[in-house]
Amino acid sequence: MSEALKKIAADSMKNEVPQFEIGDTVKISVNIREGERERIQMFEGTVIAKKGSGVAETFTVRRVSYGVGVERVFPLHSPNVKDVQVIRRGKVRRSKLYYLRDRVGKAAKVKEQIR
Repeated sequence: MSEALKKIAADSMKNEVPQFEIGDTVKISVNIREGERERIQMFEGTVIAKKGSGVAETFTVRRVSYGVGVERVFPLHSPNVKDVQVIRRGKVRRSKLYYLRDRVGKAAKVKEQIR
């Protein structure tokens, strides 16, 4: 039984997984279905968490839109997540950046990593 589940999970995983870390600013292309129509919507923000492994791996992206914090959780291997582009690399020392929820303005920014 578990062999069949592993095979199904392996088939649904993406071959090309984008390389990004916690604190990176990313731009995600998401496929949105509205009735019969499909369109691609962009969501740009800071990665504040990564969770899970294998086919169940997810990542949380946060941005501030019109003064309101918006967080979305994306499954990494979902067919609706078309593309993930890294805009800039962040310099952080934590695995989860939930403390950014309490910060406002410039204090909510993550320093850029110099390479």
